[in-house]
Amino acid sequence: MSNSYNMKEFSSTAIITENGVFPSTISINTINTKCKENNNDPEKNEYDPFQNRKLQYPNSDLRSFANLLKSSLGSGILAMPAAFKNSGTLVGIFGTIILGYICTHCVYLLVKTSQDVSKVAKKPSLGYAETVEAVFATGPRPLRRLSKASRIFIDWAMAFTILGACAVYVILLVDSVKQIVDLFHKDNNLNVYMYYLMFLVPLLIFTQIRNLKYLAPFSGAANVLLVATFLICSYYICSDFPDLSQRPMSVDIGKLPLFIGTVIFAMEGIGVVLPVENTMAKPQHFLGCPGVLNITMSVVVLLYMIMGFLGYVKYGEESEGSITLNLPTSKSEIPALMAKSFIVVAIFFTYTLQFYVPMEIVWRNTKGYLGQKHHNLAQSVMRAVFATLTVIAAATLPRLDQVIGLEGAFFYSFLGLIAPSTIDLIFHWERGLGKYNWILVKDIVLIIFGSFVLFTGVTQSIREIIRTNS
Repeated sequence: MSNSYNMKEFSSTAIITENGVFPSTISINTINTKCKENNNDPEKNEYDPFQNRKLQYPNSDLRSFANLLKSSLGSGILAMPAAFKNSGTLVGIFGTIILGYICTHCVYLLVKTSQDVSKVAKKPSLGYAETVEAVFATGPRPLRRLSKASRIFIDWAMAFTILGACAVYVILLVDSVKQIVDLFHKDNNLNVYMYYLMFLVPLLIFTQIRNLKYLAPFSGAANVLLVATFLICSYYICSDFPDLSQRPMSVDIGKLPLFIGTVIFAMEGIGVVLPVENTMAKPQHFLGCPGVLNITMSVVVLLYMIMGFLGYVKYGEESEGSITLNLPTSKSEIPALMAKSFIVVAIFFTYTLQFYVPMEIVWRNTKGYLGQKHHNLAQSVMRAVFATLTVIAAATLPRLDQVIGLEGAFFYSFLGLIAPSTIDLIFHWERGLGKYNWILVKDIVLIIFGSFVLFTGVTQSIREIIRTNS
């Protein structure tokens, strides 16, 4: 779950990059005007969005690779052993590869559609929500009236997706701190809800920061701490490694939706790809073979597969939603305590960074209904309310691995699988669906698969949550 430190920088009403925050608005009238211009003047069909991008600090291919890799390798990789617990070793390996390919292809569909519709709308670059609006505005006539509504829907879906990830972070914060406190003060008489209340106060304070430049330094610190945590976890995994035969190659097929949901949550970075592509000096290098996207996702899939496999073989059915929770909790195990402490600080910083994005989305969609003199107070109240809601959600759904599966199945299956396939289908509907309508068949299969993941993953996650609470 995930960016600076796994910061899934959702490109919507606000695009967050290392170059700053770019307001992302698009007018339906502008799109229609540009489309008419294109139809009346064939020469204008040659509009190249890449040549019209004016970037003050464009990123090289290597830097774009690093940014995309950084956004994908977040806390999600620490949840991979728990994912393998719901699949087994062999199924987990091949399942991770297959899901990695599907997620990569859906990212490709989003970026390719965004690039193609940018030519039609004569826009140098588009964010996720803008792309959806432009596709509807230039698609089949019955759908054009839904263009604005589709953008607003994607905006809010992104906002709640990231807020759900923030709730996951709160659970990890509480679980990690509780382990440390219980080690040094066994008879502390603190129940888990008290921990949530204790975290609520600093979260309310830090989430009031509205300027990204004050949050950016936390990103670097979180990245360093995450790398250190990853190395410590690798050390413990590889020490006293058990025999592979102790772990099953496959498990009950009913658990597979939880595996899929967790992997999609961990791997899916659908919101960050467009900001990365939009700030490249050579955006034509993002797609294709090898391409920045394919190289990055190959590395991501390999690392996730290794961590999931080795972590599950090491801890088996005891694998927690974050492998840091499996590290020994003992005063003599200094590296393990350091890892647990590092992940607390890194996750706290990540929460504040992640929280910035949905607040930008929510504020841009609501500030028009408020008077200018009330804007400052309204923003403060809005941030406090949503921060409180993430803590309440975390306290209500305490099992980290179950919430990760639920978040991945419900939100990321839609934004990462269903939506990209749908807009690709709409965009090509009147422009040609390929030989034997292969685009139609492929996109429908992806939409059905995404819907299957959403329905079965959510259902199974809710069953597990109810069972655990009972």
